[in-house]
Amino acid sequence: MYKLLLVDDEPEVTEGLMSEIDWKSCGFSEVRTAGNGKEAMEIFEKMEPDVLITDISMPYMNGLELSEWARKIYPITRIVILSGHDEFEYAKQAIHLQVEAYVLKPFSAKQLTDTIAEVAKRMDEEREKRTNIELLEEHYRTSLPIVREKFLSSLITRKQSYKDISIKAAKYGMELKGEGYIVSIIAVNHSEHQKDAELQPPSHSLASSTDLDLKLFSVCNIAAEIWNKHLLGKVFIHQDQVVLFTVSPELDKGLVMEKTQDALKEILQSIERFLRFPVMIGVGTFTQDVGNLKYAYEAATVALDYRRILGNNLIICIDDMESRVNDKLLFDEWKEQNLVRTVKLGTEKELEEVIDGLFDEISRIQAPVHEYQHYLLEMVTAIIKLTKAYESDNDDIFAGGWGILNQYQKLNSMQETKAWFGDLCAKVRVRIASRRQHTYKQIVEDAIHYTKEHYHDSDLSIAKVCAHLHISAGYFSGLFKKELKMTFGAYLLQLRMEQAKELLRTTELKAFEIAEKIGFADPNYFSLSFKKYAGLSAKEYRSGLLGLEK
Repeated sequence: MYKLLLVDDEPEVTEGLMSEIDWKSCGFSEVRTAGNGKEAMEIFEKMEPDVLITDISMPYMNGLELSEWARKIYPITRIVILSGHDEFEYAKQAIHLQVEAYVLKPFSAKQLTDTIAEVAKRMDEEREKRTNIELLEEHYRTSLPIVREKFLSSLITRKQSYKDISIKAAKYGMELKGEGYIVSIIAVNHSEHQKDAELQPPSHSLASSTDLDLKLFSVCNIAAEIWNKHLLGKVFIHQDQVVLFTVSPELDKGLVMEKTQDALKEILQSIERFLRFPVMIGVGTFTQDVGNLKYAYEAATVALDYRRILGNNLIICIDDMESRVNDKLLFDEWKEQNLVRTVKLGTEKELEEVIDGLFDEISRIQAPVHEYQHYLLEMVTAIIKLTKAYESDNDDIFAGGWGILNQYQKLNSMQETKAWFGDLCAKVRVRIASRRQHTYKQIVEDAIHYTKEHYHDSDLSIAKVCAHLHISAGYFSGLFKKELKMTFGAYLLQLRMEQAKELLRTTELKAFEIAEKIGFADPNYFSLSFKKYAGLSAKEYRSGLLGLEK
């Protein structure tokens, strides 16, 4: 069932339609009415209707202006225009606003019933299309190869946690569990030409083609066939390269590297024999952590750089070219960002999981004590920097720099260190959350103060308040509603109406003068709004006060 807002400045029209049309049978469980565009805007914020039916000719804000506002703020609302004007200009504007229907007056209740029933039917069809499990599953199945390739690419472009990788791999039906990993890259040199005329390939051959995508596809096919034969892992195309993951159940680095290079030799020979264009293969470092594939890939790209010295059609292993220590204990940028983000915005459980991951890596790598000390120092420094960004006085948490050092020197085991660091992060998390809540309240208080000083300005709007506070309207709207349990528009109206009551009680100003003083440019709209708010007109309100005095 849907919600509908009917806007027309003729009460007899709205009353007639409300009584003559069986809205529920057309699919609408809630139907509300408004007498003009401005009143409709207020109702919009409260009900967020699925369908807007509006007349064009109305005071204060016409139907086209209302429709334009609704299309911008509530883009999924369907719009039906009612008009007594069969003019091209109106129809052109309606087309621009992508209205569902344009109904000419006079019309019968049956005509409008048929129109809104058709609109509801189209919404039903769209909902069915978006929620149909079979259609979604079919779309997912057809998109899965692309999704899988994007996931594999993400493993070599950014650092990810083991937990996130495991969840996504299981979701996409990909086996990535192993004890050892190697990343290799095949780069195609499609601009290289053979100088020997006798070896020059026919013009129709793949080797003479300038289509890099076609060459990559052919290399990927050969590589995937051989890789799968040896049960080594995954092969995919990434940024004009063919990337190969070795996912091995073996922990022996030498054995895994040997199997990888044997398969790469077979791939290189097949490319030379069948495709006959030059390639280069770079082999990265061995790692035990699937989350470190990014670094293994970077090592493979460094290996590829040696082709400028060694030439093409070779397999270059970075370990043969450069002396490297694998799996160093590093508190890298990703780990720092993940820790800081979780302390700032995560739940208690999420923070616990991040700290578990950091200390699990310490246990797994078994680094020298100086690496462990540097690692922990960088973790603590990240938390100190985070705290300083929120407040300058944090001595009660850190007890000064020497206090941190003294606390650390008293720790006797990994378990004690982990507990100490977890407690430190938890304290900072609570402090930031408290500070954030205070900031939220301060923003709303500043907005209220500004509104009370400027409510008499007829141009006052949420946009103007947000410009003064230097925040976005979307962020402010949610914040204001959360704190005050009402929208900013409702608050501004309430403030103006209460000020109008005060002026009616304490002055002899006429209604149009009061309207001007409280920010209403149109006295008629003020009268309409006051009666709706107070339940009686401004004149009746003042008369009632005078009657009480007697």
